[in-house]
Amino acid sequence: MITTGDIEDAARRLAPVIRATPTARSGSLSAACGRPVLCKPEHLQRTGSFKIRGAYNRISRLAEERPSAAVVAASAGNHAQGVALAARLSGLAATIFMPANASLPKLSATRSYGADVVTIAGSVEDCIAEARAFATENEAVYVPPFDDPLVIAGQGTIGLEIAAEAPRADVVVVPVGGGGLIAGVATAIHDRLGSARVIGVEASGATAMLEATRAGAPVLLDSVTTMADGIAVRRVSELTLAHVTAYVDEIVTVDEEEISRAMLFLLERSKWVVEPAGAVGVAALLAGKVPGTGSAVAVISGGNVDALLLTRLVGHGLAAAGRYLTLRIVLPDRPGALAALTAAVAELDLNVLAVDHHRSGTHLDLDEVEVLLTLETRDPEHRDAIVNILADQGFRASILT
Repeated sequence: MITTGDIEDAARRLAPVIRATPTARSGSLSAACGRPVLCKPEHLQRTGSFKIRGAYNRISRLAEERPSAAVVAASAGNHAQGVALAARLSGLAATIFMPANASLPKLSATRSYGADVVTIAGSVEDCIAEARAFATENEAVYVPPFDDPLVIAGQGTIGLEIAAEAPRADVVVVPVGGGGLIAGVATAIHDRLGSARVIGVEASGATAMLEATRAGAPVLLDSVTTMADGIAVRRVSELTLAHVTAYVDEIVTVDEEEISRAMLFLLERSKWVVEPAGAVGVAALLAGKVPGTGSAVAVISGGNVDALLLTRLVGHGLAAAGRYLTLRIVLPDRPGALAALTAAVAELDLNVLAVDHHRSGTHLDLDEVEVLLTLETRDPEHRDAIVNILADQGFRASILT
């Protein structure tokens, strides 16, 4: 178990390296959540996430002890970039094993920090196995993403900063993957803001920490399924679980729609590009899953999202927020039927984004046609009202999910 003293040592070491990310109140989030909400914007940190903190705290100490050492790590993105930059700043060589299907921007960024990147046709677990074998064969030092006291202490510096920047916080909401971030933050908050609660947030398709707390020991999940790849971990460690058991009040989960809505909210209202894993704390607050009405701090842990993925996620978020819908409408196959439909849509003051017209289908009679309309809407209530209004006018309309 790390101590606040360990975190303070890490803070002194990190002071000349990390970028300041002051905790600040968000008016739009506060209004949407009905409580004061502040954000700790670690997506604005060097390398685009909090990972540089733990990586540098670990690797810079290694460089002092063994100036010729080499480091090795395995990651799909954020940890890779943190280790790569920390190694460069410390004057050490770094080899990073990454999945071959990792996003090109993350691969490119890791290489740009000076690391030798080795891609593996497999999962992150396969990369970890290769990295550990490489470390043994080459006498390199493996730097884990969360199962290391120095890494946890580095991440815990976020907790010290929150305590200084938001001393009246009632609750601190932290994303949870392997547990290194919340282990460090919760240790600091417990010591500095003893009355504040710490809530961890996992994706509902990757609940390794929640299952571990229920079982009292780390549990290996059969699989994880979530867009939040930064917290898609199948098993936490005994070390991170011990800190969570001691200092974390509750673990809650958010689903994919809630994550999408949070990302879209942060993009539109805060002008922040945040990755899915980084948005889960905000998602929990927006979904009303963080109990209480007092001041809440959401740790936004990262912003490294691929542009192509972001395009899909924005579309998913718009649909989840009720901002557009696709309708399937069955019309009689006769002149004027489509014109009548478009006229009805125009009267509802709807913007048409796409139209698909089909004369054949498995659920159509010979004298029927199918029209797929994608429409821009204001919110879920507006979306649902449209279907009812069209039905009242005699149209056979149904929502396509």
